[in-house]
Amino acid sequence: MEKKQTIFLLVSFLMICLSPLYVSAQEENLSESDKEALLVLARKTLTQYLKDGNLLRIDEHRLSKNLLEKGACFVTLYKKGSGLRGCIGIFQRTDPLYRSVMGRAIAAALQDSRFPAVTYDELKDIKLDISVLTEPEKLEFISADDLLKKLRPLKDGVILKTRFGSSTFLPQVWEQLPDKEQFLYYLSAKHGAPGMIWKEEPDKIQVQVYQAIVFGEKEYGGSKGLK
Repeated sequence: MEKKQTIFLLVSFLMICLSPLYVSAQEENLSESDKEALLVLARKTLTQYLKDGNLLRIDEHRLSKNLLEKGACFVTLYKKGSGLRGCIGIFQRTDPLYRSVMGRAIAAALQDSRFPAVTYDELKDIKLDISVLTEPEKLEFISADDLLKKLRPLKDGVILKTRFGSSTFLPQVWEQLPDKEQFLYYLSAKHGAPGMIWKEEPDKIQVQVYQAIVFGEKEYGGSKGLK
């Protein structure tokens, strides 16, 4: 129990200490106005839902084509003075991007098991980041050393699947874990697997990589331009 708690604290520390980092996907289609629109939408969604439990009504005719296309994303919340306050994502491309952002914003505020639910009164001290994800691709490798060679720090987010489950680190996490072995150790531990399982059982794990377009609010309490 003590070991699991220590791992949880270490992983949480990594997320809390992430400095803003902008990692572009290989093909970035979102315009600056699209990013602004998503941030405003996420903020308004949280504000209304935490205030009265109602979902924001959206006129899709006012949204750009990019926001109407099916997309995957993570939404991360930071609180002034304490750091990470919630982070939830989805890789499935089942909904338009704008709906994925709305859903993940609410989930990050209310469903991240590491934290109590965000309250309406906290929103003035909350800042939002959005990571729009490319489609994950399977990374082929023949050994643990080969896996290490093929990982691209600061470029790829990584999904690791083992017999214990699966977990992911966004591309931004490389900023705090630039060493590939350490990166994989904590990624394994994140879903309860032994930290060296990627090295001890390379033939029994699966790895996928993806890129992210990362942008966020400039100030706590509301979107006032991209940071």
